[in-house]
Amino acid sequence: MTRTSFTFLVHPRTRTGEDLARVWRPLGRVPEKVYDTALRRLPLPPVTIAAVEVGGEQVGHVVLVPFGARHLLEAPAEGRARVARAVDRAVALGSGVVGLGALTATVTAGGASLRSRTDIAVTNGNAFTAATVERQARDALDRFVTTGGRRVAVVGATGSVGTAVSRLLARDGGVEHLVLVSRTAPRLAGLAAEVGARVPTTTATDLRAVAAADLVILLTASADAVLRAEHLAPGAVVIDATQPRNTSPGLLVERPDVLVLDGGVVDVPSLRLHGSDIGLPDGRAYACFAETAMLALSGQRRHFSIGHPGLDLVDRTRGLAADLAHLGFVPAAPTSFGRPVERAGVLEAGVAA
Repeated sequence: MTRTSFTFLVHPRTRTGEDLARVWRPLGRVPEKVYDTALRRLPLPPVTIAAVEVGGEQVGHVVLVPFGARHLLEAPAEGRARVARAVDRAVALGSGVVGLGALTATVTAGGASLRSRTDIAVTNGNAFTAATVERQARDALDRFVTTGGRRVAVVGATGSVGTAVSRLLARDGGVEHLVLVSRTAPRLAGLAAEVGARVPTTTATDLRAVAAADLVILLTASADAVLRAEHLAPGAVVIDATQPRNTSPGLLVERPDVLVLDGGVVDVPSLRLHGSDIGLPDGRAYACFAETAMLALSGQRRHFSIGHPGLDLVDRTRGLAADLAHLGFVPAAPTSFGRPVERAGVLEAGVAA
C-alpha cells in the first residue's frame, strides 16, 4: 500500500481564546472582543499547529484557519478565501489529502468550492462521520434508550451528514419512526419521500418536533447551543455530532433524565498530536479527521467526499476502516462531554454535577 500524507484543517470554535490557548497558553488571556476584531480585520495566515503521528510514524499535520465559527458563518466569502489559503499551506507541506474540519466544510459547501483543485485531494470527512454516527445511534438505541421506543429524530437532516445518516437508518432497518428536522423545507420533503418508502417518516422545521423522539441525532451547523431542555422528551438520549457542539453541559443540570452522548468520535489508539490538541485526548479523533487519515494511509490521491456523500461512499469508508482495523478506526466507547458513560442514564461522577 502506497501512503501519502495529509493535512486536516481546524478553526477556533465558540470560545476563541480557549482554543488558541491550546496553541500557546498565554493566548487564553486575551479578551474575546480583541480576538473578534483581530480575526475579522487582519489578513492572518494559516498556521501549522501540530504534527500527526499514527502507528509511530508522522503521517500528517493540523493547520489552523484563523477565522472563528461565527466569522465563518457570518462572512462565508471571506471564510472560503481563508480556507483556500489553508489548502495552499497543505500543498506546501507536501500533503496529498486535505480534510475540512468543522465549519471549513460548511463554508465551502462541503468542499464543492475546492473541486477544481488538482494539486491535492479534498474530503469533507462526512462519509465516515455518517458511518460512525449511524453505528453510535444503533448502539445508543440498544444500550441507553430506556423508554422502550425506537423513534429517532435527525436534526439537520438535509445537511451532508444528516442526509446520509437518515438514508442509512432507513436502509438498514431497526428504527420505528424517523423525524426529520431541517430549516430547508423543499429538500426536507424530497428526503422524506425517499426514506419514507422504507420507514414511517414525519418532517418539521421546528425543534419542538424532537419531543416525539426517543433518540435525537444533532447534526446542525451553528456557533451556539441550539438544543434546549424544553425540546426533549422524558428520558431522551441525544447524540451531539456537531463542532462547535450545539449542546451545553447545562442541559444535563436542567434535565438529569437526559443523556447527551458525544457523536462522531473514533478510537485510533496510536494517534498522537505533537503540538496543539484539537479538543480530544491522544488515541481519539473526530470521524472527519479519521476519514482524512484513512485516505492518506490508503494512498488516496483523488477528491473523495465532496458535497453530500452517497451511501456507496459511506460503505467505502467502512471498507477502508476494516482494512486499517489494526490501527483502530472504530467508534469510541461512549462519552458525555468527554466523560465516560457507565450505563444507561448514569454517568461517571461529576458529569451532571
